[in-house]
Amino acid sequence: MVWTSRICFRKYGNFVDNIRLYVRGGCGGMGLPRLGGQGGNGGDVWVMAKNGVTLKQIKDKHPNKRFTAAVGSNSSVHALRGSKGEDAQIFAQTGICVTTDDGRIIGELNNEGDRLLVARGGQGGSLHSGFLPSKGQTRQIRLDLKLIADVGLVGFPNAGKSSLLTALSHAKPKIASYPFTTLRPEIGKIMYDDHRQVSVADLPGLIEGAHVNKGMGHKFLKHVERTKQMMFVVDICGFQLASTTPVRSAFETVLLLTKELELYKEELLSKPTILVINKMDLPEAQDKLRELQEQLENQEESRHRLPDDMKPRSPVHFTNIVPVSASTGFGLSVLKSFIRQSLEEEDVIQTESQRSERLLKLRRQISTPSLPSWGNPHVV
Repeated sequence: MVWTSRICFRKYGNFVDNIRLYVRGGCGGMGLPRLGGQGGNGGDVWVMAKNGVTLKQIKDKHPNKRFTAAVGSNSSVHALRGSKGEDAQIFAQTGICVTTDDGRIIGELNNEGDRLLVARGGQGGSLHSGFLPSKGQTRQIRLDLKLIADVGLVGFPNAGKSSLLTALSHAKPKIASYPFTTLRPEIGKIMYDDHRQVSVADLPGLIEGAHVNKGMGHKFLKHVERTKQMMFVVDICGFQLASTTPVRSAFETVLLLTKELELYKEELLSKPTILVINKMDLPEAQDKLRELQEQLENQEESRHRLPDDMKPRSPVHFTNIVPVSASTGFGLSVLKSFIRQSLEEEDVIQTESQRSERLLKLRRQISTPSLPSWGNPHVV
């Protein structure tokens, strides 16, 4: 099935994918010793998921990055029990992982309305504390965006990722003639005629050795984790980073990309992946494509000629292999169809998996009914 599509693109300026915040719970209110009154607890600080909010908006709206909850009310003759201080709410987009400054995970916000307590308010003064209140919890937290796009473009510099995103979206991001064109993720949106939108991220260029943090290293690989699926973009004529580095064929490039992801985190290779063979408008591209197809079909035989440090542990498998030319538009309509098809197939799998989990949980509850203690037989 082929979908017709009209494409729109939005470039997110100054993209922000993580932010560090200072949070402090409110202090408790004073107790009233002569009447035994108890002060109100301080307000708490919460992070809540809300659609339409971005980390950049939080950064712009709160430049000091400080969130403090209100103080609890003091106990008084008119109100022996002081009221609780007002909570502070930090609204963030879904797909956020909240961690402490030392990397401990507090929780995740996966659905709109999810919320996490990040700083607890202090206790109000009472008899047990000599009617003195306690201070609220203070900490530094990080909001880290887990998912930045449906599809992430993965490829070595000058593979044509920015040009491909431009061709898919008819946008005009800045593209230079030097290898490291993209320094931060650029996100475009493909909008289909039935209003389905697919976000595609042009990720910063990967280089050999990224798994040990060469180049943009871990920053790049972290972005790959934040996409549902991957799209390898490979120059049909191969790749050479500099005149002092070896020339890699298209097949070697595919293996090296796979190897870098495998060495960083092998689970990344479980993501559905489309292989895009770019620059098919170049001379001899068809001959090189036939050679690449043969090598991919006979990977074990082709891999034997390569050094061990270039070979991934397992053969490379792709959901689709699509030859395209970002400059002429060749193959782009087919690629758009495969992108959507792959995402919809994954959605079906996830829905079935969630349904099975809920059914299994329900069966467990039914198989172990809770009985009142007076009705249970006694075993002697």
